[in-house]
Order: sequence, then C-alpha cells, then structure tokens
Amino acid sequence: MARLDNKVALITGAASGIGRATAERFAVEGARVVIADVQEELGRQAADAITAKGGVAVYKHLDVSSEDDWQRVVAETVAEFGRLDVLVNNAGIGDSGLIEDTDLATYERVIAITQTSVFLGHKAASAALKTSGNGAVINVSSMFGIVGGFGSSPAYHAAKGAVRLLTKSTALAWAKEGVRVNSVHPGFVDTPILGETDRQMLAEATPMGRIAAPEELTGVMVFLASDEASFITGAEFVVDGGYTAR
Repeated sequence: MARLDNKVALITGAASGIGRATAERFAVEGARVVIADVQEELGRQAADAITAKGGVAVYKHLDVSSEDDWQRVVAETVAEFGRLDVLVNNAGIGDSGLIEDTDLATYERVIAITQTSVFLGHKAASAALKTSGNGAVINVSSMFGIVGGFGSSPAYHAAKGAVRLLTKSTALAWAKEGVRVNSVHPGFVDTPILGETDRQMLAEATPMGRIAAPEELTGVMVFLASDEASFITGAEFVVDGGYTAR
C-alpha cells in the first residue's frame, strides 16, 4: 500500500517547481492530485504527465489571491473526488529590492499571492478538510520566514514569516478537529522564483555548497501528508542545506 492511497490533495503553484515535483511524488504515492495554478499550459502539461504514468491528476485554474477562485476550486474538487484530505499551499512570488526601494504596489502584490493566499486556502478548505476526519495542511514558507537573509526582499520575508505563524495558529485551532497544519521552510531551490539570481552565489552562501532540486523537498511533503505524521501539528520543517544552522 502506498503512503497516500485514497487521499485527495490540492496543491497550489503545482504547474512548476516545488509544486509540480510534489504533485508528481504524491501521485506516485497513491494520491489523486489537483494541480492548481494560473499557468494554464504548464498546469495541463503537469496533469497530463502524471496521468501518462498511471496516476490521477486534474488541472484547475486558481488565482490564489481570489476568494471566489478558492471557493470554486475546493467545491469542484469535492464534487469530482468526493473529498479533500490534503492542502498544500505552495504558490508564491518574491521581490528582490531593499525596503526603501520597494513600492507599495509590489509589496501588496507579494503579500496577496504569498501570504493572503494561505489565509484564503485555509478558510475555503476548512470544512472539507474537517469532514475528511484526517486532514493535513502543508504551508510552504521559507527559511526567510525565520531569518533575515540578505536584508532585502521585504515583502517576501514579511509574507513567509506570516505564513509560519498562521500555520501555528491554525494548527492550534484545528488540533481537535482532525486536521494537522505544518509548515515547510525551503532554502535555495532551483525553481522559477529565483529568476535571474546568481545560482553560484546562492550555492556559496549555503553550508552544503549547493542549492536544492525541487525533488529534494518532496520527501518531507509526503511525510507530513501521510498518516506517519499523525501526531505532528504546528511544527516547522527546515530544508535549507544548513543555512539557518549558523
């Protein structure tokens, strides 16, 4: 029996990067996967790739900053699969400037997509997750939700720090409701969110001397989604190559 057999998982930002790698791994472990993203073509490709290998996956268009979109996608998921057991809040964007050079529009956009989206996801999925009787939420924060990094990217740091504490607050609220809520804090991972950032510089800043591949995050994701983590809630799991150990 696979570790996620009979579970239905909704993963945001699953058209690429950590989200796609997680969706692929979940499917291998027996989950039926909803790939939620604004990237239509990439999202459909991700779903098709999973089904071509014998897994079960569908693509849903989801603007994670839209409450209406969240309500629609959760409702469609329950209608199609009969349940929702796992929510992975992975979608997010970043900024790169200093705080004095960051305009309000940029700050608010990063907060909406990276932070407010998690609030909306919790709210929209709450009833379905509780009904499952064994729900799990995995919020993808960042090591930069714990430490100050390079002193830049103020919106990203603020958003990821908020995700870290919203995780703990919701975990306490739902501790007796049959839903576990945990956060994962990646270090530098080779995904589109890095943009044109110098990968070698990031590798040199990491004690292990390299950045991660998206697939290296999927082990902890499967663990937290599975029944193996049945007594874990409100916790944070750092996967950063030693960056925050300094």
